[in-house]
Amino acid sequence: MQDRELLEAMFTAAVKAADPLIGIRKYLPAPPKNGRTIVIGAGKGAAQMAAALESVWNGELSGVVVTRYGYGCETKSIEILEASHPVPDAAGLASAKRLMETVSGLSENDLLIALICGGGSALLPAPPEGLTLEDEIALNETLLASGAPISAMNVVRKHLSTIKGGRLAAATKARVVSLIVSDIPGDNPAFVASGPTIPDATTRQDALAIVEQYRLKLPAAMIAHLNSPAADAPKPDDPIFARHEHFVIASAGVSLEAAAEVARENGVTPYILSDSVEGESRDVALVHAALAREVAQRDRPFAKPAVLLSGGETTVTLRGKGGKGGRNGEFALAFALAIDGHTITALAADTDGIDGSETNAGAFADGTSAKRIRVAGLDGRKLLDGNDSFSGFSAIGDVYETGPTGTNVNDFRAILVR
Repeated sequence: MQDRELLEAMFTAAVKAADPLIGIRKYLPAPPKNGRTIVIGAGKGAAQMAAALESVWNGELSGVVVTRYGYGCETKSIEILEASHPVPDAAGLASAKRLMETVSGLSENDLLIALICGGGSALLPAPPEGLTLEDEIALNETLLASGAPISAMNVVRKHLSTIKGGRLAAATKARVVSLIVSDIPGDNPAFVASGPTIPDATTRQDALAIVEQYRLKLPAAMIAHLNSPAADAPKPDDPIFARHEHFVIASAGVSLEAAAEVARENGVTPYILSDSVEGESRDVALVHAALAREVAQRDRPFAKPAVLLSGGETTVTLRGKGGKGGRNGEFALAFALAIDGHTITALAADTDGIDGSETNAGAFADGTSAKRIRVAGLDGRKLLDGNDSFSGFSAIGDVYETGPTGTNVNDFRAILVR
């Protein structure tokens, strides 16, 4: 098997291991004896989760989930709504309202199944009184450009929302079972999609500290809201959550193990570095590149042939305007520049099939990538400075396209050293 073919096979195995059907079947709740079963959900894989649930559910089922434009799929009785991601829009605002209306009319005898996965934060804009959709759009754009880790972003989001931070679940009398595909380093369910059905212990004071730490320029109305009790989210010990359950049904760790098995079957020893890597993409790339060069040149700390695997969610601080790409493309470009001339091949891709602003999942990078970008008449350093990884890899045919995968356990990085 050729190097890129092997890396792609490993990515495919990682995505397959995150198939929501596996986890849904394992954690399927029993139907209520005297009530209805209603489904709500949000995220880039929410439609596929809904279809998976329908395929194994025995009994009546209805509800509504929201996913990204183009990520819908055919379902029997669960309605699929689509909205904008990563920047919210009016369709997302209407979808958030639909979800709140759906849960608010349920009784104590009913069962509410919540299907939650990455992307739900942007898909469920629900600004508090005194703020607008435009404010929430500006908030998301500011957060995405800040370089803050996803966990910090979601602390701010859930204290500037009427649906996140457990508020969606708090709005119903029904028993709630949340089935969660985690795209969060560490798999804290309260941070996936900013936890619409899962409360956590963070406070509005924590949100204000993050605003200060990352120098977020937020409108005065947002700061005023964060300074008011209206921003307080329900706490995990609130009695309203007493009958609620949640299960993480897929995660990066399981996916990396599946990829590792593919490597072993092909005579390459896998080393899982971490399933929860965070930090600036280009900085993470330099660390990975240094380790890969050490393996290539000195057979330490691992002997060749080896593949280095990692997951998590890196971040990109926007430095230029008009650049195209995402955090995996940025990783791949910085990595390519750092391994120029070495016999190393890597794939960095998002398991949901979309990396940033374009339609690709990520990119391949090897010891010839930087040279080929130069031959194409582009300057790799300038592309990196302008957050324009997509243009570089597109010019040399190394963007990696998968289309929507139906799941999301975040970044996948595989670095092969022969």
